[in-house]
Amino acid sequence: MSLRVAGSIASAALRTSEVGMAVASSNVANADTAGYTKKTASVGTRDTAIGFSSVDTTSISSTINQFLLKTLVGAQSDLGAATTRNDYLDQLQSSLGSVSSDDDSSGSDLGSMIDSLADVAATLATSPESESAKAAVVQNVSDLAESLRSASSSVQSLRGQADEDIASTVDRVNESLNTLDDLNERIVKGKALGQNTGDLEDQRNEALKGLAENLDVTYQVDSSGMMRISTSSGKTLLDSSVHELSYTPASSVSASTTYSATGTSGFQGIMIDGVDMTNSLKGGSLGALVTLRDADLPAQQARLDELATTLKDSLNAIQNSGTANPQPQSLTGTTSVTASDALAVTSGTLRVAVTDQSGTAAEVLDIDLSTLSTVQDVVDAINTMSNATASISADGKLVIAANGSSQGIALGGDDGAFSTAYGMNDLLTGTGASDLKISSAIGADSALLATGALATTSGLTAGDTVLTSGEGSVASALSAAFSAARSFDTAGGLSGRSTTFAGYAGAVIQGAATLADKAQTAYDSQNTYTSSLETSFSSQSGVNVDEETATISNLQSAYEAAASVMKALQEMFDAALSMVQ
Repeated sequence: MSLRVAGSIASAALRTSEVGMAVASSNVANADTAGYTKKTASVGTRDTAIGFSSVDTTSISSTINQFLLKTLVGAQSDLGAATTRNDYLDQLQSSLGSVSSDDDSSGSDLGSMIDSLADVAATLATSPESESAKAAVVQNVSDLAESLRSASSSVQSLRGQADEDIASTVDRVNESLNTLDDLNERIVKGKALGQNTGDLEDQRNEALKGLAENLDVTYQVDSSGMMRISTSSGKTLLDSSVHELSYTPASSVSASTTYSATGTSGFQGIMIDGVDMTNSLKGGSLGALVTLRDADLPAQQARLDELATTLKDSLNAIQNSGTANPQPQSLTGTTSVTASDALAVTSGTLRVAVTDQSGTAAEVLDIDLSTLSTVQDVVDAINTMSNATASISADGKLVIAANGSSQGIALGGDDGAFSTAYGMNDLLTGTGASDLKISSAIGADSALLATGALATTSGLTAGDTVLTSGEGSVASALSAAFSAARSFDTAGGLSGRSTTFAGYAGAVIQGAATLADKAQTAYDSQNTYTSSLETSFSSQSGVNVDEETATISNLQSAYEAAASVMKALQEMFDAALSMVQ
């Protein structure tokens, strides 16, 4: 072997050791860098063409378990969804209040407030003439209505928050896609030039996991090194260019704000290349946000609405069956009507009584509703009275009033069917939990709360007593309403049932608590699973500092050995040169 060939072999060994130490040192330096994978310098032999072999660094690469990486990317998507659901459903549960213990009615939840209302209603039933008992009932009804409005507002606030988060998540998805596109370009160019692209691929994998947290995706890497990404439903997000998502959040959100793929109002669609992909974007925080906004939270609103409307209809029916004592000077309905509307009640008797403050009748009129056809017919019938008038107000409400300022008006007959139909003596108003309120008149004057009912004796005329002080049949019915089972329809996934108001409120709260508990369990499980995958991935592809330190030590020894060979060859060359001279 010539000195030149020996020197070339030793020089190659030096270069190979230098590259190996540089790679190992870089591994140690980046051991704590997120997403960094261990790089390995592969060494191969090179034929010197004269019967001897040399060594060279053939490539620098990462050892990555691609199946494990795909599994981890999928797990990141599931974790993103679980994290989002856990956060939102925990907020939902908190917004519905805390349940009291030992049935002390001191909790802030809806069930406890209903129990408090039941307590003061029971007091009113024993003292229907008590102004303080009436005031307590009115205040508790008002508080309960406010609590339902607050719960509804919290649900809609969470929907609005989810809608805003959808917009910000879309921005993050687009940012990740553009980052991946930039890395794609650099990796493809680097590979074409034979450069080491391992660090760039690590960055791309990390960006891919960040994308997956927000959206469930699939991906493939072709022979050129380009990564192509699609949604789980197959819509392309990244190929030779980026296909960005677009979304504009709603300016305001209420219980009536909904998403419709064909609608022009409410929530808009999440678009990709002009195509609405809202219902196709699954997994990740984005998929979870859409589900929360359009399914989970509306379901909670539906349950609150069912409680609110059943409560309103039940209490209003009781209130409309009776009258306050003393009677108000006028009654105004809550139902919108026109003169030509067909009567809502076509049978039975409507009793209209004009009384003085002691409950003595100034005039009594019994109207056979089966003989009438329209609202105007009722107005005309009442207007035949000497002491009362009826009309339809400018805003379309039925108004019945006593003519004298010291007189009162009271309605009766057939358990208040007519009064209930037109809301003549409603306690609560509203279409659902979002706008449930106590009647403005009763809220301003608790003395207008109905506690008794007109006498049902036939043939009552002027001078007869139609309502006695202490008559508390309506107050008793109001108290009994809170212990009686009511029929609740299926709403928001909560099955229909027969239970008390407090029982249904408890089911609503328990449903939210169960949903939040499941979300917490799912998050804990997914977080543990994803962490275990991260650990496995790191153990296979991450940096072990001790191993890299040992590698550096071994390479240093090899380097020193090659350097010694080079030194010996140099001495031999110098000696040969001296002999020639």
